[in-house]
Amino acid sequence: MAAIRTLGLRKVYGGTAVLDGVDLEVARGSVCALLGPNGAGKTTAVRIMTTLLRPDGGTVEVAGLDVVRRPRAVRRRLGMVGQQPAVDEVLGGRQNLVLFARLHHLDRRAARRRAGELLAQVGLGDVDDRPVRQFSGGMRRRLDIAAALVLAPEVLFLDEPTTGLDPAGRRDVWDAVRTLVAGGTTVLLTTQYLEEAEHLADDVCVLDRGRVAARGTPRELTAAIGGDRLELVVSDPARAAEAAALAERAAAGPAGGRPRGGARQAAPGRSVVVPVDRRPGVVGDVVRALDGAGIDVDDLVLRPTTLDEAYLRITGHARAEVPA
Repeated sequence: MAAIRTLGLRKVYGGTAVLDGVDLEVARGSVCALLGPNGAGKTTAVRIMTTLLRPDGGTVEVAGLDVVRRPRAVRRRLGMVGQQPAVDEVLGGRQNLVLFARLHHLDRRAARRRAGELLAQVGLGDVDDRPVRQFSGGMRRRLDIAAALVLAPEVLFLDEPTTGLDPAGRRDVWDAVRTLVAGGTTVLLTTQYLEEAEHLADDVCVLDRGRVAARGTPRELTAAIGGDRLELVVSDPARAAEAAALAERAAAGPAGGRPRGGARQAAPGRSVVVPVDRRPGVVGDVVRALDGAGIDVDDLVLRPTTLDEAYLRITGHARAEVPA
């Protein structure tokens, strides 16, 4: 049984379909990243899944329960971490979690015990009673996640959990998420960092204009748009276009097939990007072709297509529009 399942999900505002027939299935114990540009419908979808909005059509099940017919039962089985911190900065980490546990009707002894378990689970077992205002950004987000886990939810929703954090803080949160998933929790996250989806997600769903534009693992999405990329920097900017044409022919190999996408200058100047469908021998073939033409190369690297590039190709939106 899937942890989250939507079928034909629709939501309409003022005659405009914000969600227009969204089908989504998230396996238990996995991480699904929900991506899309502004207005794609990500936040609306999450609000429906967490029982905060009613759909106008279709069905939504979380933890095997219909969110419209059994909203209270669904809420007992999910946790939610929003973009704004939910913890009190004056209280200590343990005090915050005891407070949340008491609000969930645990008695004092059980609340203290649960607080200790959660602090250890998210890597904050040594915070003692320090007030939260003394925590780093990553520590605060981990405490937010711990607060959402008081009732050991089957499904955890994370809405842009690392926005505004430095790289160290982001990795702290990633580690906490991986620990949760290893313990069997299902996670659905929205994020503005495509690198985050690549690191955490087993599955990626790209929404665009209220519909599912693409679905698959990060590797499946990147492979679908054209394989790897050969990036090189030539010494003479005047010969960059010539280098691009030579590199593309060399990358096609002896069979003469054309790589998908076509070579291009990454920007006016010395950089050239060549899509390649084969790895064995391609670097040597390109270097020899350029050397034979007397084109000097200052740098060259073969790398996989990134999820950023797949996202741009799928949605056709500027990278700056990724945040929800």
